[in-house]
Amino acid sequence: MSNKNIKPSKFSNEDVTIYQQKTCYQGVFKMDEYQLSHRLFDGGESKVLTREVFERGHAVVVIPYDAISDRVVLIEQFRVGAIGQGDTPWLLEFVAGMFGQDESPIDVAIREAKEEADLTLNANQLDKVLEYFSSPGGMSEVIHLYVANIDSKNVSGVHGLETESEDILLHVMSREQAMSLLENGKITNAATIIGLQWLQNNFHQLQQKWSS
Repeated sequence: MSNKNIKPSKFSNEDVTIYQQKTCYQGVFKMDEYQLSHRLFDGGESKVLTREVFERGHAVVVIPYDAISDRVVLIEQFRVGAIGQGDTPWLLEFVAGMFGQDESPIDVAIREAKEEADLTLNANQLDKVLEYFSSPGGMSEVIHLYVANIDSKNVSGVHGLETESEDILLHVMSREQAMSLLENGKITNAATIIGLQWLQNNFHQLQQKWSS
């Protein structure tokens, strides 16, 4: 299907007027309240709106993929937000982490791969996949998704930073096994779902690029 007639929005940041911004809560994360208005599609202007935004910073997610063996590395860890929402609050995920001060996305990817999975990466092993908003209706977070060319042999164990109370178990499995878990509702983390679906559509190209 052609998308030549699909045009991006005619609006930009300049079409939003912010009258007030204040911080309502500051802890590990913060909550800001905005008083704002914005342009309307019919040419008018909205009324002044009050909107709260959860400012948790931005994050990087890494898909560790072994193109030679067609295997992925998933991590399992406890997530407090998942308590009571499903079978278990221990979730299967890809490596991920928040930005530190003055870090680039590549810096975060390399650091988190080492901390969470004991994977030693360099920039040449990482390809950018995409960026997306995790929940733009009330959160400013942008996810930077990467795929990493790894050797999954000897990848195992429990990792994570003690200073961050991390307790992370590694799982190495075939891409098909990971997709089966996804299809059966055993993977419920949004970034991991997006990453696996992207991998399923692109693993042939990665194998051609990385298996030689």
